Amino acid sequence: MATAAGDGASAGELRLIDIKPLLARLWPVGHPDTVSPDEIAEAISYFFTNQVSEVHAGALLMTLHFTGLDRQAEVLAKTAECMLKAAAKIDEPALRAVIDGRRRKEGEYRGGLVDIVGTGGDSHNTFNISTTASILASSLLLIAKHGNRASTSKSGSADLLACMQPQAPQIARIRPDTIASLYSNTNYGFLFAPVFHPGMRYVAPIRKQLPWRTIFNLVGPLANPTDLNPTSTSTTGPLLEARMIGVARKDIGPVFAHALQLAGARKAMVVCGDEELDEISCAGDTLCWRIRPADDDPSAEPGTAAVVTEHFRLHPRDFGLPAHPLSEVSPGKEPTENAGILRRILDGEMPEDDPILHFVLINTAALFVLSGICEADTSSLGYGDDGVVIKERGPGGGRWKEGVRRARWAIKSGEAARQWAKFVKVTNGFTEI
Repeated sequence: MATAAGDGASAGELRLIDIKPLLARLWPVGHPDTVSPDEIAEAISYFFTNQVSEVHAGALLMTLHFTGLDRQAEVLAKTAECMLKAAAKIDEPALRAVIDGRRRKEGEYRGGLVDIVGTGGDSHNTFNISTTASILASSLLLIAKHGNRASTSKSGSADLLACMQPQAPQIARIRPDTIASLYSNTNYGFLFAPVFHPGMRYVAPIRKQLPWRTIFNLVGPLANPTDLNPTSTSTTGPLLEARMIGVARKDIGPVFAHALQLAGARKAMVVCGDEELDEISCAGDTLCWRIRPADDDPSAEPGTAAVVTEHFRLHPRDFGLPAHPLSEVSPGKEPTENAGILRRILDGEMPEDDPILHFVLINTAALFVLSGICEADTSSLGYGDDGVVIKERGPGGGRWKEGVRRARWAIKSGEAARQWAKFVKVTNGFTEI
C-alpha cells in the first residue's frame, strides 16, 4: 500500500514512505480497490516516525475527513492501536506491581485505573468538568487522566492544572520512568499527551495548518497510554479498568462505543449531551452508550470475554439534582479563572446549589457508577460518611444518586483535596529532564 522513497538516504536515516498510491485509492470515492482500516492505520503509523511528507500527511487527513472514514469505528480502533504502539513505553510490570499493591476493591470496582476524557469541539466553552471530576473521583478511584492543552477551547486540562494555586503540579515530569512512583504516593495521575505520545510532535504542525478537525481529535481519547494488554501472567486484567468518553456529536456516540468494543474495552461509557456537549449535561438529557461485561450472556461462545452495549438517556433528576441552563456553566473563562473555581470546589467553598458544582457532581457520580464502586451495599468511607448507601437505580440500572453521595463526600471529607495535594507534591519532587 505504501513504498519507500528516497533511496539515497544515509545509513540509519528513516526513509520517507510514499502513500500516494493509497491516496489515489481513497479519492475519488468509489475506487474498485477499497482501502481497509488496517491500511489507513499503517499509513498513519508512519506519521509518528516522521516518514510521511507534510503534503501527503495533510492530504490523507483531509481525505479521511471528507470521506467520513475518520468517523468509522474500525478505522478509529485500528488508528488508536497504532498510536499506542508508537507511544512511549511504560514499564508495565513495575506499574502493575504498584497498582496491585494499592488496589482498593469495592462493589464491582477491582481497583484499576480509570479515565474520563472528552473529544472537545462542542463550542460550549463550559468549565473544565472532566478534569475536575477526575480529581474528585481520585478520592476513591485510581485515576489516569489523559489530557492535553486546549485545541478548541480557552482552557484545556493541562492549561487548567498549570494555573493551580498555591503550587501547580509538574505534569511534564510524569513520564514512563516516574509513573510507577507517582501511583505509589497518590491516587491521581495526569498523563500529559505530548510526553506519552512524542510522535505527535510531527503531526501537530500539519493539524494547525488545516481548518478542519482531523482523525486525531477523535483518536486521542481512545489512546490512553495505560491501555496496555494484560501480560500472559497477569491475573488482574487490564491496567485501565474503566473509562468515560464525552463526544461532541450524537452520531459519533455509537461509533465510539463500537470502537471501544473492538479495542477490547470491558467497562466504558460514551456520553453526549443533547446540546451536542461532550459531557453529561446539567441542562437536560444526555445520550449514553454503556459497555459492560456480559460473561453470563447465554449467546456468548465459551471462553469469550463478551460485553454488551446499553443505550439510554440520563437527566440531572436521575442524580437527584436540578437542571441548569448551559449559560450558567459556560463562563468561557481563562485557565487562571477556572483554576480558581477548581480550588474553591476542592476547598469546599462553593455553595451547595452552585450550577457548576452540580455539573461536576453529575459527571463525577457517573464515573463512580461506571467504575462499579457504587454497587457496594455497604459504605465505610471514613470521616463524613454516614454509611447509608442509596440503592435506588435509575436509567441503565445505575445507582446515580449514590454516585452523587460519594462525590459530595469526596469534597466534604477533604479526601479529594488530600489526593490532589499529594499529586502536586510528588510531581514537584520528580527531576526535570
